[in-house]
Amino acid sequence: MIFAAALIGQIPLTAAVAYKVWRTGGSFLGIDESTIYSILDPNLLLFLLLISFVFGFFGLVLAVKYLHKQTMTAIATSRPKLDWKRIWFAFALWGIISSSMVLLDYFYFNPEGYVLNFEPKRFLILFVIAVALVPIQTSLEEYVFRGYLMQGFGMLAKNKWFPLLMTSLIFGTLHIANPEVGKLGYSLMIYYIGTGLFLGIMTLMDDGLELALGFHAANNLFTALLVTSDWTAFQTHSILKDIAEPSLEFMDLVLPVFIIFPIILFIFSKVYKWHSWKEKLFGNVHEPANEDYKIIGETTSEL
Repeated sequence: MIFAAALIGQIPLTAAVAYKVWRTGGSFLGIDESTIYSILDPNLLLFLLLISFVFGFFGLVLAVKYLHKQTMTAIATSRPKLDWKRIWFAFALWGIISSSMVLLDYFYFNPEGYVLNFEPKRFLILFVIAVALVPIQTSLEEYVFRGYLMQGFGMLAKNKWFPLLMTSLIFGTLHIANPEVGKLGYSLMIYYIGTGLFLGIMTLMDDGLELALGFHAANNLFTALLVTSDWTAFQTHSILKDIAEPSLEFMDLVLPVFIIFPIILFIFSKVYKWHSWKEKLFGNVHEPANEDYKIIGETTSEL
């Protein structure tokens, strides 16, 4: 249902590309992701790409509500409702860290690798599109991977480590078609799978998606607004443009996955007083005593 809804959401993009190719007298043969960026304006393309996630989110709501007879809250958190303070804290924390890293690189470490790309009118349009739709895109991914699938795999495997690994592997593998992987190589999958593990761990330890929702939204939103390049999945009218020759150094993988992410988990653990790490990450999931629970464990806090 989610996949079908997302496909329906891709119809406007397909129609726009087809119309543009027809108007210019071009050929539909050989059109791929890279050529689409030359056919459509980046703002229009970003809008049409993100619309499919809106449809996908609607498909998820239908599946949860009518197929599983559950609420979206039930697959998102063990709390009575979403804790927006957690979402905003994670959003602000990662927004500040990620933006600071880019700005330090621009001003001090690698200024020759960037050019100022700021065009006020186009950036304002980008800002409206990104703020309105990027959180929907990232929320859909979190609800599906760290919510729906993690709970589903937990019920199948009767433990917590299997859903953590499976959702992280699937999450990482789905990024394999990103242009960054084509440019930098498959070793970049360490970052994507590592990010999936990082988001999964914070979800299990915090008994909810809130921190993952905030982190993921900040990651994609600040990336879309702050820096772009000709070889990334998000090519936007951002403030900066990365013109450096794409390369993947060892520290590019080690720094976020093995240093920054653990530090963030440590901060969250202190702020929210996490405990029982072994049980929450490797414990068992029991069959629900209440038959009303269709897709979750003994209680939602099991996962």
